[in-house]
Amino acid sequence: MRAIYREEPCRSALNPVKGMSFRWSLNPYMGCAHRCTFCYVRAFEQRADRPWDERYGTSIRVKVNVAEVLSFELARPSWAREEVVIGAATDPYQPIEGRYRLTRACIEALGRARNPFGIITRGPLVVRDIDVLARAAERAEVSVALSIPTLDERVWRTTEPATAPPRQRLRAVRLLVEAGIRAGVAMAPILPGLSDRDEQLAAMLAGAREAGATFVWGAFLNLRPGTREHFMKQLERDWPQSVEGFRRLYAGRAYLPRDETEPVLERIRSLKAEVGIADRRERPLEPPAEAKQMDLAI
Repeated sequence: MRAIYREEPCRSALNPVKGMSFRWSLNPYMGCAHRCTFCYVRAFEQRADRPWDERYGTSIRVKVNVAEVLSFELARPSWAREEVVIGAATDPYQPIEGRYRLTRACIEALGRARNPFGIITRGPLVVRDIDVLARAAERAEVSVALSIPTLDERVWRTTEPATAPPRQRLRAVRLLVEAGIRAGVAMAPILPGLSDRDEQLAAMLAGAREAGATFVWGAFLNLRPGTREHFMKQLERDWPQSVEGFRRLYAGRAYLPRDETEPVLERIRSLKAEVGIADRRERPLEPPAEAKQMDLAI
C-alpha cells in the first residue's frame, strides 16, 4: 500500500513521557511507513481510534512547522534543557524525511540551544545529517541508536517489511562513529524463539563490534492490545509453529517477566564483553567541560 502524507501544523513539539528512561520525546512525523509487524505504536494508535492493523503506516502526518515550534519551546525560561529523544513514537528517518528534512531542522534547533538529545531510528538516511549532528555534538550530549534487532535475513524481511537491510544500518553506525558521533545498536525488539538464539545474538554483537558501535542494548517484544492482534496474525502466516509458544509466553500480559528475559540479556552483556563493545572513537565529538557544568547548574 502506498502511504498518504498529510501536512498538518503542530501546536507543540516536545511531548512529556512517562515510564521511560527519558522525560521528553520529539516526533516530526506521526505514523511510520516502515510498518514493522511488532511496532508498539500500533497499541497507541488503536487506543486513539486510528488505523493500527494492516492500514498502519498508510497515512502519515507531517508536522511541517515542528522545528519552529521546537525552537520556541527550547527558548522558554522554564525549559530546563533536559534530554530529548527523537523517534520514540515514529521513525524520524523514514523515507519522507528525504523530502521534508524536518528531523534535520530539529537537530539544528537542538544544537543551537545546546540541548542534549538522542535519536532512535531504523533509517540509514541519518548519515545525511552527519554535518549537523557533529555541530550539535560539540555543543551538547548527542547519541544515535540504530535499531537493528537481528541480522537474520528471514526475520528481518518478515517483521520489518519496509526497512533498510540490517547491514546497511550497521554501515550507518560505522560512518557516524568515524565522524566522532556517539552511535550504537539497539537490539529491539528481541523476539523470543525467533531472534534470541545464541548464534543470532553472537552474529549481531560481532557485526556491531565491526561497525565500531560505542554501545549495544537490547529489549524484548511487548504485546499490548493493537500490537498483539497484528503481530499474532502475521505470526500465524509466517511462523505458525511458533504461535502457541507466543500465546503461552504472553498470556495475560504485554511484557515478559524478568526470569524469561534476563538469561538472554545476560548473554548479550557477556557477548559485549567478549567482542569488546566500547567507545573507540578516534576523535570523539563532545561539548566542552564548561558547557556540561553549565547544564548541571541549570
